[in-house]
Amino acid sequence: MKFETILLVIEVGGTIAFAMSGLLEAIRKRMDIVGVFSVAFVSAFGGGTVRDVLLDRRPLFWIQNQEYVWIVLALALTAPLWLRTVRHRITENAMEFADACGLGLFAISGATIASAAGTPPLVSVLMGAITAVFGGVSRDVLCNEIPKVYQDHRPYTLCAVVGCVVLLGLHALGAAPHVSMIAGICTATGSRLLAVVFGWKLPAWPSLRD
Repeated sequence: MKFETILLVIEVGGTIAFAMSGLLEAIRKRMDIVGVFSVAFVSAFGGGTVRDVLLDRRPLFWIQNQEYVWIVLALALTAPLWLRTVRHRITENAMEFADACGLGLFAISGATIASAAGTPPLVSVLMGAITAVFGGVSRDVLCNEIPKVYQDHRPYTLCAVVGCVVLLGLHALGAAPHVSMIAGICTATGSRLLAVVFGWKLPAWPSLRD
């Protein structure tokens, strides 16, 4: 499979996963169709848009591939049909799973695109983290929530960073692109899901009053 095809599959998967997380959260907030689409849109495209702006890539990835917008719109329009019988707890778990999948997929796509553009490894890792995190942050802000990445202490951005490091490390060792990408995705997504399931938490920053 060609490198471009692998990257396209990862980007489509990340778009769908983050669109789903935004869609589920907007529905939980009982938004109307415009609100649901807006949150799903920002969740799916926010991180990649910031990445493309910082790397000066034109046109933006969702403008170059307008099919992504149609996918998000289709998900928003059909959501009442396939979510009608889903209960609150199941929906919350589904959102966590979709969010973790989007985290891993977008982290690796961001780091891969940045690395292909010739950026240093550190910058590539940061680009991967930005791509993975910014959509979820925007989703939480639009839903009037403090972004969970900043306040629930469960590893999130760190999972994306570790996944990107695995990707670039395997690439430096000469691993095939699809092997390093799959390993990076599994590391980022898997570590996030483990953190959610087992309640792993990062220590809070020491208070200035301590």
